[in-house]
Amino acid sequence: MGLTLNSVGRRASDLQHTDTPRAFRTAALAGNPNVGKSTVFNGLTGLRQHTGNWSGKTVLTAAGSFELDGRTYALVDIPGAYSLRAGSAEEEAARDAIVFGGADLVVVVCDAGALERNLNLTLQILEATPNVIVAVNLMDEAKKRGISVDTAKLSQLLGVPVVPMAARRGRGLAELRRAVADFIPPPYACTVRYADPIEDAVNGLEMALENVLEGRLNARFAALRLLEGDGKMLARTDEFLGFPLAQHPAVAPALDSARQILRDAGLEDGAVGDALIAGIYKKSEEICRQCVRGPAGYGERQLKIDRLLTRRLTGIPVMLALLALIFYITIRGANGPSDLLYALFERLGAAMAEGLRGLHAPEALTRALIFGVWRVLGYVVSVMLPPMAIFFPLFTLLEDLGYLPRVAFDLDAGFRKAGACGKQCLTMAMGFGCNAAGVVGCRIIDSKRERLIAVLTNSLVPCNGRFPILIALITMFLVTSGGAGGSVLAALALTGFIVAGVAATLLASRLLSRTVLKGEPSSPTLELPPFRCPKVGEVIVRSLLDRTLFVLGRAAAVAAPAGLLIWLAANVRVGNGTVLSAVTGTLDPVGRFLGMDGVILTAFLLGIPANETVVPIMIMAYAASGTFEGYENLSALRELLLANGWTSVTAVCTALFTVLHWPCTTTLLTVKKETGSVKWTVLAALLPTCMGVLACALTARLFG
Repeated sequence: MGLTLNSVGRRASDLQHTDTPRAFRTAALAGNPNVGKSTVFNGLTGLRQHTGNWSGKTVLTAAGSFELDGRTYALVDIPGAYSLRAGSAEEEAARDAIVFGGADLVVVVCDAGALERNLNLTLQILEATPNVIVAVNLMDEAKKRGISVDTAKLSQLLGVPVVPMAARRGRGLAELRRAVADFIPPPYACTVRYADPIEDAVNGLEMALENVLEGRLNARFAALRLLEGDGKMLARTDEFLGFPLAQHPAVAPALDSARQILRDAGLEDGAVGDALIAGIYKKSEEICRQCVRGPAGYGERQLKIDRLLTRRLTGIPVMLALLALIFYITIRGANGPSDLLYALFERLGAAMAEGLRGLHAPEALTRALIFGVWRVLGYVVSVMLPPMAIFFPLFTLLEDLGYLPRVAFDLDAGFRKAGACGKQCLTMAMGFGCNAAGVVGCRIIDSKRERLIAVLTNSLVPCNGRFPILIALITMFLVTSGGAGGSVLAALALTGFIVAGVAATLLASRLLSRTVLKGEPSSPTLELPPFRCPKVGEVIVRSLLDRTLFVLGRAAAVAAPAGLLIWLAANVRVGNGTVLSAVTGTLDPVGRFLGMDGVILTAFLLGIPANETVVPIMIMAYAASGTFEGYENLSALRELLLANGWTSVTAVCTALFTVLHWPCTTTLLTVKKETGSVKWTVLAALLPTCMGVLACALTARLFG
C-alpha cells in the first residue's frame, strides 16, 4: 500500500465512532528479514498479506488494525532491515518509518534462534525511541534446535516488554495484542555505552540538542548520527526538521567541540561509525550470554542439507533437477484439465451462438463475439489456468520452505562476474510468474546501477504467459512421444529453454555492466534462513488467489478485446486480402530470415498486450477463415502448422523468440514507472528483442 505511519494513523482513526471517544495507538512492526514479521502482522490484524521465507519480500508498507476492549489499534508492517544505518532502499524506508514516522511505539520482531544478530537492530531502535516492545518469535523452532530464551531476563536487561511467540502456530498473538494495548513508556530502557571519548563528545552535544529538537527526535540518537556523519540520515533529518541541524546556531559550536574531542582521541574518518557498530555488537553479545542457552548457529542436519544445496558441484544440479521436476508435474498434470476446459468453452460458445441467433442478432456480431472474443478467451483460460494452478503452488512451496535464498547463493558468483547483484536471482525467479512483478521486485537491490540491470533483463526469463506456448511447441514438434516418458523429455526440454533464458540474462547483464551501466558489483548480504515446513493448504489457497487468479484475470481482460481486434483484422478486407494477411505478407521476408514466417512475427507483434494471444492469432491467420477455429488437441493444431510449412527448426526458432522478445505492455509500463525514464523503457524492449533476433537468425542459418 505504501502508506506512511501518519496516514495510517488518520485512516485507523476513521474507524472510530465519532460519538464515542476511544483511545488510539499506532504501532510500527519492525525486524530483520526472515523473522516471521509478516506472519505476526497477519495474525494480529487478520489481513491476508503474502509472506515469503526469503529476504526483501516486504518492500512496501502494509497497514491494518485490531480491536481490543473496544479500542482500535493500528499496525504498520514496515520493510525488513538489519540496521538503521541504512544500506538499501528497504532499510531507508524502515529507518524513516521508525525515526520520523510518528508511531506511538515500535514492535520489534526477533528470531529466537538468532537473537544476538536481531538485537543489533533492537538496540539501535532503542536509541531512537524507548517506546519498544520486543516480540521473540519462532520460539518453537529454536526449541527444536535446543535453544531456549529467558524472555523475563531479556525484558529486565532491555527495560521494555518482551513477548515470546510462535506466530505460525498462533502462540503469543493474544499476549502481544495485550502488550500493545497496555503499553506505558518505560522509566528505563537499555542504553549502549560506548568508549569514553564518544560518550564525552555525545554528552555535550546532547545537551545542546535537547532545546533545539524539542522532543521531535531523541537528542542522544541525533547526537550519535551527527558524530557518525551518515550523510543520507542527516539529509533526511534536516528535511524532517525543516532546517539544517548541524548549522543551527545552538548546535554548531557544540558539534565542533564534540568533533574536536573525537579528533584528540584519534576517532575520525569513519572510525566513529566503526566504534558505534562495535559497541552495539558487544552489547548484543553481553545480553545474549545472560538470557540465551543452547547451541549457536545451525543444527547439524540443516548444515548437511545446506552443504548439498550450496556446494558448487551439487547446488546447480539440484536446482535444475527441482526445476525440471516442477515442469514435469505441471506438464503432466495440465493436459487433461486443459482439454476439459476447452471443451467446456466450446459447448458454452455453441449455446451462446444459438442464443444470439435466436435473438436475431446480426450474424457479423455473433461471429465477432463467439469466433473472435469467446474462443480466444476460452483458449487463453484453458491453456493458462491448469498450468498456473499447478506451477504457482509448487513454486510457492519452495519459496516458503526457504529454498530460493539457496538458489540466490548458488547463482551469486555468476551474477557478480557479470557485474550484477546476486539478489537479481530472486527478482529473476519472480519473473517466472510475471515479469512486471519481477520488475517491481527489483526494489530489493540496493545499488541503483544493479537495480537497473535487473529491471532491463527481467523479461529474458519467460513469464507464465509464455509457458503455454513453449509447452505446446515442445509437445508438438520436439517431443512427440506420449506417456510419462514424453512428459519427462518435455520437462527437460522446457528446462533447457529456461536455462537459455538465464544464460541470456547473465550475458545481457555483463554487456550492460561493461557499457551503459559501468561499475563494480556490490557484495550484498545473502541470508540463508532456516528451513521451515510450509503450510500446504494455506500455500495452495494463497497461490491460487494471489497469483493464479490475479494473472489469469489480467490475461483474460486483455484476451477478450484482443480477440475482437484479431477477428476484425482477419475479416476486414484490403484489396484482395484482409488486414491480417496484408501485415503477415509484409513481414514474411523478415520472418523467414529468422527461421519463422510473417504469420508468427505478426502474432508476436499483435501479442504485445499479452503473450497469451500469440497462438490464437497464428491459428486465425493460418486457418484463413477469419475465425478462431477450435482445435480439440495439440495433434490437430500440429497438422495445421505442418500444412503451413512448419518444421522442427521453425518450432525451435519460435520457442527461442518466445523466450527472447519484447516484454508485454504491462511489463513495459511497469519499467517506465520504476525507472521514470522513456530511455530505459525503450532499452528494456530492444535488449531482449535484439538477442532474440540474433539467436533465431543463427539457429536458422545453422540448421535451416
